[in-house]
Amino acid sequence: MAHVLVPLAQGCEELEAVTIIDLLRRANIKVTVAGLEEGPVTASRGVVLLPETTLETVLDQNFDLVVLPGGLGGMQRLEADQRIAALLRRMTEQGRYVAAICAAPKVLVSAGLVKDREVTAYPGVLNDQSGVRLSSAAVVRDGTFITSRGPGTAMDFALTLIDLLCGQETRDSVEAALQRS
Repeated sequence: MAHVLVPLAQGCEELEAVTIIDLLRRANIKVTVAGLEEGPVTASRGVVLLPETTLETVLDQNFDLVVLPGGLGGMQRLEADQRIAALLRRMTEQGRYVAAICAAPKVLVSAGLVKDREVTAYPGVLNDQSGVRLSSAAVVRDGTFITSRGPGTAMDFALTLIDLLCGQETRDSVEAALQRS
């Protein structure tokens, strides 16, 4: 079974965080939700999320994928946390997947992980000086990096992650149950 870490920071985008966690769990993927610090996380629109554990507690575990929800405040806290940068570098060195949505691809840029790679992000978060090939696509995969634009693309992003970890059949099964079409 694939194991995914979703770190939550104060000010994260709740629609993205909840959509990612929910859909991955619907695909029977083990998802660990870890706060940067102990206690509840107040998301960007005031929704309070309760992580199951702290980042410090799970840092030594092996994950198949780390997914960073966006939200400007959440992104800034993720970007400032050296544990996150070290974790993302370790994941990259091990050839494991790293994903980020909305403002969170900036964390990948700041960690020096996606130079000369194709990424997408919320409009205006990354600029021409970021050293990446910026795409306007909803979801972009470049090697082991998967990025997405924002809250409106969260479902497609999560389904892409399911496809990546479990295959097209599981993705199709999860999507069918959502009644998207």
